[in-house]
Amino acid sequence: MTGEKQIALSVKNITKTYGKKKAADHVSFDIYSGEIFGFLGPNGAGKTTVIKSILGFVFPDGGEVYINGYSTKTHYEEAMASVGGIVETPEMYMSLSARQNIKMYAELHGDIPKERIDQVITEMGLSGRADEPVKKYSLGMKQRIGLAQAMVHKPRLLILDEPTNGLDPTGIHRLRDVLKKYAHEEDAAVMVSSHILSEMQLLCDRVGIINNGKLISVCSMEELNKQDVLGDIVRQLRHRAEQLDDIYSQFGADLNAAVNGLASDGRRITGFLLKAAKRSEFLPKDYITDDKVEQMKTGLI
Repeated sequence: MTGEKQIALSVKNITKTYGKKKAADHVSFDIYSGEIFGFLGPNGAGKTTVIKSILGFVFPDGGEVYINGYSTKTHYEEAMASVGGIVETPEMYMSLSARQNIKMYAELHGDIPKERIDQVITEMGLSGRADEPVKKYSLGMKQRIGLAQAMVHKPRLLILDEPTNGLDPTGIHRLRDVLKKYAHEEDAAVMVSSHILSEMQLLCDRVGIINNGKLISVCSMEELNKQDVLGDIVRQLRHRAEQLDDIYSQFGADLNAAVNGLASDGRRITGFLLKAAKRSEFLPKDYITDDKVEQMKTGLI
């Protein structure tokens, strides 16, 4: 497939250091039109640093990025004109409706027809509540708005950093279908980062594995499934996926209730976070600080 496709994104030797830590260590890969490329690695592996370097949100210490043939150093505006993306939390106006937020974002990209705005609203499952203020939306619904904003102008390169955060299983399934259709039928390049191996297996055509700032391997999902090309890192990611499934099966209802404002106070979300931190390796050891615990106990978080 890749030999016949145009290179939509070329990352060449991106390096970024914060203090003594190399968040990205000479990372290089290409993404082709018509494919979904998974960027897989544990939390803190360097995924977001590389994505921010691609989009120009941080300046790498070294390396080059080319988007549809344009260098982000010398032709930044031309490169970004065909890009859509979400990095961390989508930005939007809480007092406006989903439709108004998406329309405002569309206007930044020229004359986007109303039919296209209606299309992304429908694809993201927002039709029934598209005219309500965003402040009434749950975390997952806000994530859907962000995805609609990223896709409304039909970018040739779509970059999504942990896009399933906050989505329920139905929302994840819908997103998977939308991205597959968009990449394969519209001949767009889609880059999706995640720390969950099972998500990548269901969604992606190829995957790049990053750990400790280093790109370990780039391969097709078939190659990843057939051979142990990644050794310990694959086993680590599978173990963490199993941990997430186990934790969510036990505490997911409490988490959903708290996130959607149904819990009466902060104690239910506190219990989930504390139990998750104790049971799993994927959260940093210092994630639950004494101050944070006290804040959660009093319902401030």
